Order: sequence, then C-alpha cells, then structure tokens
Amino acid sequence: MKKNNLLLLSIGLATLGTNAWSNDTIHKCKNQQGRIIYQKSACSDSVKTVSSWTSVIKEKPPEKKPENKNHQELVIKQAANGHYFLGGSINDKPLTFVIDTGASAVSLPGSLASDAGITCKNQVVMETANGRTGACTAVISELKFGHFVIKNAQTMIVPNLSQPLLGMNILQHFNMKQENGEMHISARD
Repeated sequence: MKKNNLLLLSIGLATLGTNAWSNDTIHKCKNQQGRIIYQKSACSDSVKTVSSWTSVIKEKPPEKKPENKNHQELVIKQAANGHYFLGGSINDKPLTFVIDTGASAVSLPGSLASDAGITCKNQVVMETANGRTGACTAVISELKFGHFVIKNAQTMIVPNLSQPLLGMNILQHFNMKQENGEMHISARD
C-alpha cells in the first residue's frame, strides 16, 4: 500500500509540473470527457473550470557545497525493490529520501516536516491518481544529502505521505546517471 501511495503521489506531483513553481497562474479544467487538464490559459467555454492558482514561490538555484572536491560524485546502489534510497537530513534531522525523478518537488510527510521545524506557507489542493489531497508549500532551511548542502530548498508537505521524496526541483541542478544498478549524482560545473 505504501508503494502504491508513493507512486500515486509521484504521478500527481509530476502532473503539476514545474510550471506550478513559477509565478504563472495554472488553471485546472475538466474537458467534456471528464479528463482533468492543467494549463496556463483560462479554461475555454466548452470545458468546466475546476480551480486555478498562482504560485508565489520563486525557485532559487540550490547552493552546492561539496565537502571534498576529490569526492564530488555520489554513488547510490539500487535497492532490491528497484528504488534508490539516499540518507540525508533536513534542518539537521536525519532521514532517508527516495530519489524520485517523477516528483516535481521535494515532498515530506507532515510529521517529519513538523519534527524538523518546517511550517506551511501556502495551502494547496493536489490532484493525484487517488483523487484530491491537501498539501502545502514550505521552505527547508538546510537540506543535505551525501556531501551536498542546499539552502532554502522549496518543498511540499503532504500529510499522508509515508516516505520523503527527493524531487526534481533539487535533482535538476545535478548531473545524474544510472547504470548497472547504480545512480551517480555529481555537481554541475
């Protein structure tokens, strides 16, 4: 069940796409076939407007600080279930991330965010494969994984999430390569 919830949340976050993190207004529309569509333009007369929102969060490039320039590449072994798990911390609270290239943003369970002193900034409603769910945006003062440190990382707090996800709003700033059951993550030049 946890694996299905994680997959469904990843699909839901991927559906929102990176446009939800810009200052553009996103419109959620339902077409005549009942399919949900996310778009920048207003819903047309032939489709039903479900909701729209404007994000006020501006993504800042993460600060990358390798502890040792000779060891900039992080190598992670693939787990038996096919996932990549990565030890790290948020605001000095240790945790294990699932590397999720299908998640638009770093996503945290509500209890973990609370334990790390991370509070909601803006309430949002997300459409996932399981239906609508409430979440909120927040900022992690310091996110660490491997030997990388990112300051002021944008995140989503998702109350029913069981495992923290390291999503593309952070991963896009790194070189990533997967081969022979290993993922290689390195700082971009």
